Amino acid sequence: MKKKLFNYLNAKHEQHPFHIVDPSPWPILTSMALWSTALGFIMYFHYFNNGVYHLLIGIFSVAFCLTGWFLDVIREATFQGFHTYKVQQNIYMGMLLFIVSEIMFFFSFFWAFFHFSLSPSIWIGGVWPPKGIVPINPLSFPLLNTVLLLTSGIYITIGHHSLKLGKRNSTTYSIAATIIHGVIFSGIQLYEYNTAPFSINDSVYGSIFYMTTGFHGIHVLVGTIFLIVCLIRHVYYQFFRKHHVGFVCAIWYWHFVDVVWIFLYLCVYLWGS
Repeated sequence: MKKKLFNYLNAKHEQHPFHIVDPSPWPILTSMALWSTALGFIMYFHYFNNGVYHLLIGIFSVAFCLTGWFLDVIREATFQGFHTYKVQQNIYMGMLLFIVSEIMFFFSFFWAFFHFSLSPSIWIGGVWPPKGIVPINPLSFPLLNTVLLLTSGIYITIGHHSLKLGKRNSTTYSIAATIIHGVIFSGIQLYEYNTAPFSINDSVYGSIFYMTTGFHGIHVLVGTIFLIVCLIRHVYYQFFRKHHVGFVCAIWYWHFVDVVWIFLYLCVYLWGS
């Protein structure tokens, strides 16, 4: 009897550096919400009745599921102390692999852009941009957005170094400044879309332009939300000088967004026009 009890306790309290997560409903609920969102997009683009409402329900469902999921991760890391050094290293590796997958995602759009721009089809006039397309002036709003993102990258880097030096106020101001730059960027891009002289239906140029810049805009929005969460956690003393995994991941993601925009500006806006 004692031996069985010892084996049971030893199995329940096995000493290892990994975190065995508890059963969670969020993965399956998030997948269902994402499926609902994709279905809502299809219904909205094909003018189904109430398609926009289905889309909004899907988006809010994804936001709700991710909020619950992220709160569980924050609780496990901050209040329960499950994120050991080994777990932190695995989180860093997971974030790097995620960014690599995002690079491949944008690589496909750039591949399509150069495929059509370097060898324009006769169906679009044999020129790039296609005949009838008036491209956006790269020295207007796109250049302003480039300055905003590059400046925000400087701010978030200053915030990271300030956190490691224990300068709380400087970290707070730097994160807040980065968030403001991200919000302004999204606002300018929305205005650019509303005033653009072409739409997503205007030949392959419109499709590639809006798909590439649109997905980048979504990434900027996600990165801004990521930094807002980091700012809240920083205000509540959940980041420390040697333990701020979530903040580091947010910084990596934001720098990735910056680099993608530089290539996008140089290729699609500047050279492609």
